This record gives sequence, structure tokens and C-alpha cells, in this order.
Amino acid sequence: MNDRIRVREVRLIDAEGKQVGVVPTEEARRMASEVGLDLVEVAPDARPPVCKIMDYGKYKYEQRKKHTGKKPHHSKLKELRLRPRTDDHDYGVKMKHARDWLDKGDKVQIVLQYRGRELVHQEVGRALLDKFVRELADIAKIESQGRIDAKRLSVLLCRK
Repeated sequence: MNDRIRVREVRLIDAEGKQVGVVPTEEARRMASEVGLDLVEVAPDARPPVCKIMDYGKYKYEQRKKHTGKKPHHSKLKELRLRPRTDDHDYGVKMKHARDWLDKGDKVQIVLQYRGRELVHQEVGRALLDKFVRELADIAKIESQGRIDAKRLSVLLCRK
């Protein structure tokens, strides 16, 4: 980079990516400093070495990003709890969370809990759970249908 380049001539690529040709190293350094960028050796084994006028800090940042890359998303199981008397606003918030999680690739388990006398009117809770699943039908499918465990009814959804 810049003053560390010790050869007499280099094949130069300018800041726009166009080949300038073989030029003396001093002239290449001068051209780089005129535009406020660095002269970076990109192919030192070539004869003559290939140098490019670029922002070295930005180049190093991009190289680091390329090597680290994006980590894959591991699917998690998220749980939403509903009650037969869940209010409309709370229902909307839970729906938004479920959509976000499904978009990320997570699985969503919807659990409907009954308390006390709510257990007598299970059809109210079942209707709410069915409504929830219907509204998510465009992006999700049922992986495991509703199970009733004592006072809980659950459905497991995953991405289509």
C-alpha cells in the first residue's frame, strides 16, 4: 500500500475501475493522492504487479465482512399465550409477533389457557384459536393440531 510498494512500474487501475496501463510507481502514487485515495497492490504476483486506486479502509472493511459473512438463522420455538377473553388490541399485538417470528423462520406454538369457569365454554376458546390460525394461513401451516392438556389447548405453526 502507498509507500510500501517497492517496484519501479505497476499496472494501474483507477478509482472507477478502468485500466490505465503500466505506469511508474511514483506517478501512480501521485495520481492516488490527487483524488485523496490510496494506492493498493491487489495482485503482487503478477508482472508487473497490479495496483488499484481505492479507499484502503473501505477495502479492508469489505474484506472483513466477506470473511465473516452472515450467520445462518437457527429455528426456535416461540410460544404465544391466549385466553378466551383476550382483547382485540392484545390479539393484534400477538398476531404481529407471530407473523414476525414466522417470517424469520421460527416455529410458533399458540397456547390457549382456560381458567375457572372458562373451561365450561371451550367452544369460545376454540373459535379464537381457529381465527388466529386462519389469519396466519397465508404464511404458516399447522405442524401439530390442537392438543388438549387439562386446561390448555395448543397448536404448533411453522412456515409454509
